[in-house]
Amino acid sequence: MRRIRSRSCPRKKQKPNRARKGRMDKHIELSYCSFEAFQILAKNYLKLESHHLFARIQELLGETKMTPAEVAEHLMPKTISGDATVCLESLIGGLEKAKEDAILKAEEEVKESARLKAEEEEKEKEKEKEKGKAEEEAAKEKDSSKAEVKENGFCENGNAELISKEKK
Repeated sequence: MRRIRSRSCPRKKQKPNRARKGRMDKHIELSYCSFEAFQILAKNYLKLESHHLFARIQELLGETKMTPAEVAEHLMPKTISGDATVCLESLIGGLEKAKEDAILKAEEEVKESARLKAEEEEKEKEKEKEKGKAEEEAAKEKDSSKAEVKENGFCENGNAELISKEKK
């Protein structure tokens, strides 16, 4: 199912209460062409009730998604004679191409999701490394804060060490 939205103003300028359904947006739901819809189109454009290529078309329509407008484009006679077989073969070719395109698109989406997952895992590893480095730096800083007492009894970080010795 495909949806088309039209707005009266840009989305960024739109107030939230006006963005809900039925207000400023017009929602139009378009379905894909089924075999029954194809039969009606074939009857209207080619004046055919049945044809030996209908079985193959029915099979392909079940496997692919093509809008009625795309189907009608293939059914419109492009020659003076208006040979129905040529139009139906054109539709079969279009459906097969749409099927191949859908397969390629699905493969690309799988590759893209795998790439995104790998990038996300890499970011997690980087965060872990940074967290480990930060913990090491914190430990080093803690060790360095235990500065040695100088000859006059004062430390580098003030007299905090003397105060802690006095408490003991």
